[in-house]
Amino acid sequence: MANGQWYPPEWPERIRALADGTLTPVVPRRAATVMLLKDTGPGSDSGDTGSGSASEDSGSGGTGTRPAVHMLRRRASMAFAGGAYAYPGGGVDPRDDDHHVRWAGPTRAWWASRLGVDEAAAQAIVCAAVRETYEEAGVLLAGPTADTVVGDTTGDDWETDRAALVARDLSLAEFLDRRGLVLRSDLLGAWTRWITPEFEPRRYDTFFFVAVLPAGQRTRNASTEADHTVWIRPSEAMDGYDRGDLLMMPPTIATLRQLGAYGTAAEALAAAPGRDMTPVLARARLVDGELVLSWPGHDEFTKHIPTGGASA
Repeated sequence: MANGQWYPPEWPERIRALADGTLTPVVPRRAATVMLLKDTGPGSDSGDTGSGSASEDSGSGGTGTRPAVHMLRRRASMAFAGGAYAYPGGGVDPRDDDHHVRWAGPTRAWWASRLGVDEAAAQAIVCAAVRETYEEAGVLLAGPTADTVVGDTTGDDWETDRAALVARDLSLAEFLDRRGLVLRSDLLGAWTRWITPEFEPRRYDTFFFVAVLPAGQRTRNASTEADHTVWIRPSEAMDGYDRGDLLMMPPTIATLRQLGAYGTAAEALAAAPGRDMTPVLARARLVDGELVLSWPGHDEFTKHIPTGGASA
């Protein structure tokens, strides 16, 4: 392949089935994913993308002018996007729709307007972003007060609570209450929204957020779904994708290209409120004997699929 675009071999058959009406689209699950950023100095090494042990780095700060983003590589055995590089993220916990969550930052009403959903859904989506970042990267966007954030989150007691969150034995609201913490929604910026194509068997309505790694906290590979993590500058990740070395789904490489325009992590976070949150949904149509798969506004991902064979 010319690049690292994730392209399952079963797509053409499923697209044809959708086109002829024999495939009923699955209702997408709500999900959130977080592009966690930190600044790196002009000469620093932001990480590698090899198959070695997971990288571990300390918090942001300093005078660096090139942000790096925390990415994980999904295990090859995963049914969805196995082997692809992605950001920490996952599905919404339905309990977060109605549980009272200790909250700081923009109101739920503000988030509802920003995300284009009702207030209960907005709370659940923001909670998912905070929870998944903690579950998969060990980074917690919460603090004892509305203007503080926790420092070191390592240790057996923290790990016990994190494992309980992963197992859904503990809701995020219960976790925050137990710790006397407030969710810092102001540390997140809504960046974009992508919906899995209608022909996919597993579909997600995913809200992408951006956040800056809090000072004092460290990332680690805490996910059972990833075999490697890395801090990497968007430009380096894009180069790896363009060479075909790094496998990524369309929304991942699209957001990396967008992040590449910013000189610092803070600049990217500050730009988030101005971002268009209109959902991006792939379209499949029949044109001159070919199935054409496209993502509106993202021409680089367009695929022409012969009706009798595999992708072009």
